[in-house]
Amino acid sequence: MSAIENAIARARELPCWSNPADIAPLEGGITNVNLTVTDGGRKYVVRFGDDIPEHGVMRFNELAISRAAAAAGISPPIHHAEPGILVLDFVDAVALTETDLHDRETLLAVTALVRKAHRDVTAHARGPVLTFWVFHVLRNYAAFLSESKSAHMPKLAQLMEEAGRLEKAVGKVDIVLGHNDLLPANILRASDRFWLLDWEYGGFNSPLFDLGGLATNCGLPEEAERLMLQSYFGIEPDAALLRSYGAMKCASLLRETMWSMVSEITSKLDFDYGAYTESNLEKYRRAFEGL
Repeated sequence: MSAIENAIARARELPCWSNPADIAPLEGGITNVNLTVTDGGRKYVVRFGDDIPEHGVMRFNELAISRAAAAAGISPPIHHAEPGILVLDFVDAVALTETDLHDRETLLAVTALVRKAHRDVTAHARGPVLTFWVFHVLRNYAAFLSESKSAHMPKLAQLMEEAGRLEKAVGKVDIVLGHNDLLPANILRASDRFWLLDWEYGGFNSPLFDLGGLATNCGLPEEAERLMLQSYFGIEPDAALLRSYGAMKCASLLRETMWSMVSEITSKLDFDYGAYTESNLEKYRRAFEGL
């Protein structure tokens, strides 16, 4: 039985349904298996995913932040949760692409969504929630890759030396409850609003990490980055903010690169992580050299 077939069988037996029907895979995502299910005239999304310790993904944390995000009106309500499974209301919306964020009004609306998430999800969070400090994540990835005898081991010494320089350049930061995985596919556009999904990497962090991640994942040009920063902070970014932001943006790219290096070893999903690693490493190298 394939992973999808197994997920469909498990989804059908969940205790939250009265008469589940039209169970089908939901495209997108490179970490979890996702399905849609119709029950009682309503549609839901079922997310399957166990803890992934090597990536710092702990499902108790995802559930806590998803509940806070739903309470804040940032993410869809939770219909059911149990170990390894999260059932959410389906929202009729379309995932954004990289080029969508190159539109000024879309960028401003998404920046406002991120700012609202940082403020309101932080306020609604309850119980234990993890911290996501990218430089700790990078050190942990480097140790894992070394212990696993990764093919990328020859690169690690230089990458970690650069990470140390980036951490110093970031300097002091404010702390919010961040999403920490702002791929455009995690942002949905509905007819009247935007939604932010998938909080598995959520945790307390600098807001600059989400902003830098959004910029790099969408290939924003410099003028769009300045607009994003000005909109988020309400002031024209000065040299100190730009320096800190630029370093965190590089760290975001390095994290995505090393995430993929680790996933080359551990993931069972049908995805070309090798190509993804090389693509992100090239983006990181350009950004670091441009600092």
